[in-house]
Amino acid sequence: MNTVLTERALPSHQTIQIVQGDITIETVDAIVNAANEHLQHGGGVAWAISRKGGPTIQNESDDWIRQHGPVPHAHPAWTSGGLLPAKYVIHAVGPVWGDGDEDKKLSDAVTGSLRVADELKCSSIALPAISTGIFGFPKDRAADIIYSAIEKYFESNESNLKVVKLTLFDQATVDVFLKSWQGKWAK
Repeated sequence: MNTVLTERALPSHQTIQIVQGDITIETVDAIVNAANEHLQHGGGVAWAISRKGGPTIQNESDDWIRQHGPVPHAHPAWTSGGLLPAKYVIHAVGPVWGDGDEDKKLSDAVTGSLRVADELKCSSIALPAISTGIFGFPKDRAADIIYSAIEKYFESNESNLKVVKLTLFDQATVDVFLKSWQGKWAK
C-alpha cells in the first residue's frame, strides 16, 4: 500500500505529493517510467513497470522505437499501461550521471513528461526519482531539479493535471526527497 507522506498545493492549483511505495500500483492516469533511450525495460523501475504491466508495454515500446527512433530527454515516448492501473506509461529518458549537462537533461525529462501527460489529457501523474538509480544521479540534486521543473512547468503552462505524485520506493530516496522538500517549502 502506498502512503502519502506530505503534499502541497501549488499557486497554479495543482497538488504535489511525496508518496512512499510502488509506482506500479498508483491509480493515476499516467505513470512515468525512468527509461533508456531504446525503451528496453530490463532493470530498475522500467523492469518493474514492464513486468507488472505485461508484454504489451515492451511491445508498444518496440513499436515506438521502430517508428520514431531513440527517445530524447525532452520528448518522452508513451505507451498504454497494459495491465497496470494507470492508463498510460510515459517513458522519460533521464541523464546518466557523468554524460554532461545532466541538470538540464533531467529538467527536460520532467518537463517533457508533464507536457505529454497534458497532451494525453491526464489529470494525475506519478513520477519516480528519475535517474537516481542505476543512472547514478545524486538524489539530493535530483530532488531539487525535479521540484523546480514541476513548479516552473505549472507557472508557465495551462494544464489539465491536478495531482503530481512523486512516488518513491526506498527509504533512502524518501529521506533525501523529504529533506529537500522541507528546505524548499517548509514555512
